[in-house]
Amino acid sequence: MIVCCVVLFPSGASSAGAVLQEEQPQPVPVEEYSIYDRVVSEKFLTSRTRMVIIQRLTATRVVPGSEEPPDRMFFHQNDFFGSTLEANLITDFLYKTRRSWRLESRFGFGVSYIFAADNQAQDLEVSLAPLLTQDAPPPRRDGPPPTIGVLEFSRVAFNRPESQALLYVGIDRPDRTGAGFLFWLHRRGREWLIMDSEVVWVARP
Repeated sequence: MIVCCVVLFPSGASSAGAVLQEEQPQPVPVEEYSIYDRVVSEKFLTSRTRMVIIQRLTATRVVPGSEEPPDRMFFHQNDFFGSTLEANLITDFLYKTRRSWRLESRFGFGVSYIFAADNQAQDLEVSLAPLLTQDAPPPRRDGPPPTIGVLEFSRVAFNRPESQALLYVGIDRPDRTGAGFLFWLHRRGREWLIMDSEVVWVARP
């Protein structure tokens, strides 16, 4: 027997409020930020980096122009990491890229950072000022600080024992170059170590 349940809202305002609440992205869990910090510190920061720009919402597409989130066939066809990723690690990655999550001011990679709203980072000089977080100092008045481009993160996926992690990081530079990477990490005690990485896409001017 199939039972149908219909919920009636007394007014249009209540219905709109419910939809807005449902669409509000949830925050990324705190435990994932240590892995973001590891990857940013080891793979993206340089001695000249003074500011990092981060897309506020996590990625649901790992290839620019893709219309759908990645699926299992995407991993199979590209043979990432020699097809050695555990099935449950891939499953968790696919689940977490089905929708966007909200990143918060919990990064600790030792450099000031600001958040960029989705599709608002084309003109970085214009976007810097209104997008400052409470944790980030304002840009220097003698010119914009050196940056590495705009970083975009996926959620961090884990295998079932949480001994391995997988995440996507994309970087979009002001000169229209960029790239996307998958990072595979293993846990050693309380520390996460980057074991390998794969290039997913590359953009050249």
